[in-house]
Amino acid sequence: MKLIKELVDGDRLILQALVGQTSQGTNKSGTPYLNVELRDSSGSLPSKKWEIDDEDKDIFVSGNIVEVMIEIITYNDSLQGKIIRAKSLSVDEVDVTRFIKTPPVAKEELIERFNKLVNSIKDKDCKAILDYFIKKFGQKIYDAPAAISVHHEFGSGLLMHSVSLAEHADYFSKYYKDINRDLIVTGALIHDFGKMIELEGPAVYRYSVEGKLLGHISIMCGELRIAQKELGITSEIPLLLEHIILSHHGQLEFGSPIMPLTREALLISMIDNLDSRMLVLDKAYEDVGKGEFTQKIYSLDNRSFYKAK
Repeated sequence: MKLIKELVDGDRLILQALVGQTSQGTNKSGTPYLNVELRDSSGSLPSKKWEIDDEDKDIFVSGNIVEVMIEIITYNDSLQGKIIRAKSLSVDEVDVTRFIKTPPVAKEELIERFNKLVNSIKDKDCKAILDYFIKKFGQKIYDAPAAISVHHEFGSGLLMHSVSLAEHADYFSKYYKDINRDLIVTGALIHDFGKMIELEGPAVYRYSVEGKLLGHISIMCGELRIAQKELGITSEIPLLLEHIILSHHGQLEFGSPIMPLTREALLISMIDNLDSRMLVLDKAYEDVGKGEFTQKIYSLDNRSFYKAK
């Protein structure tokens, strides 16, 4: 069975893939269709199912593994899939390694960098909170993805994203007056820890019930309040960390219940946006050669980016 990177124009075949982002569209006659991102370890394929029924709503759910009969066509100089029919597969029916992307940085290196950051924290309340969550989440911190699709959607993606933000936070804290270095590094490390509850799966991840109903921001704020109570912390540190978590998406329309209102929260929101967007762009560049443009990237204002020669 072919991987996505092996597909060519004109292929008509059975393909096993992981469902990434999905959305419903409407054609000129008002008939609904599905946009479906199909993924495996080699890449992703934008696809459409033009004729949909109620069963498709259960099949094409982010995190599901599917088997599709698909035709491969070229549209706007890029490959696209036309899904003819599909069915869901269970994890037991497939080789899950087909769908697991490896991180661009070795997990061992990321763990070493994570531990170095943790050990650099001098504030006793920040350190107590970090130690609490490291004990609570354990190995999940090192294995979990940061998303099902879009950015850091691979094993150890959460670790890579958290370490990257914390290292950026550490760097910028040296250049801006009155930044609380330990607070911002701690906030960077734990800001997305709620995703370890939002997403679930031994290998292929999907949204948990809590993830669908609450989302990772609300989940982590609840976890932080539990930590504060169990640790008996009376300082302002937990409140300031909670604000970082609540505001790290930067804008209300991006999912933050409140906008950043401290220096640390503002900086975290900006470098979170930077890190996620650069990974989205890196992912898009994988599919194009030098001197070519990417496909339009929805999360980057639907722009096509040029890859320099």
